[in-house]
Amino acid sequence: MDDIERMVALEEIFRLKGRRDRALDTKDWEGYISLHVPEHVSENEGEQPRHGARENAEGVARILEGILTVHHCHTPEITFESPTSACGVWGMEDILVDAQSKRLLLHGFGFYHERYEKRGDDWLFCWRQLRRTFVFDYR
Repeated sequence: MDDIERMVALEEIFRLKGRRDRALDTKDWEGYISLHVPEHVSENEGEQPRHGARENAEGVARILEGILTVHHCHTPEITFESPTSACGVWGMEDILVDAQSKRLLLHGFGFYHERYEKRGDDWLFCWRQLRRTFVFDYR
């Protein structure tokens, strides 16, 4: 990749990540699914791995039923393995709130470890693991 191709790919991955966080927090599950390859794998601490974009979205939707979320991701470290393959680490903060009572349930900090593939014209998620390094758990 030349410098221009790398910068364009970085911007596309940054936008992908932003769309993912917005889809998650607004519970746009079809939009969320569209950002992942069909065979996506999600491995989050304390959970069984979820295989497949739809299974992953359905699992997240179940976990977050009745919960409002806010996800902020920042300070990305993106490494390109090829013009169509990359991995990334993002600093993250998430807040989970009971939708009915508005009571804070969890405030977490940590890192998303991710893999991306370019399929056609679009970068998509193919693997993700959340590793929280610090959690305020109010449940």
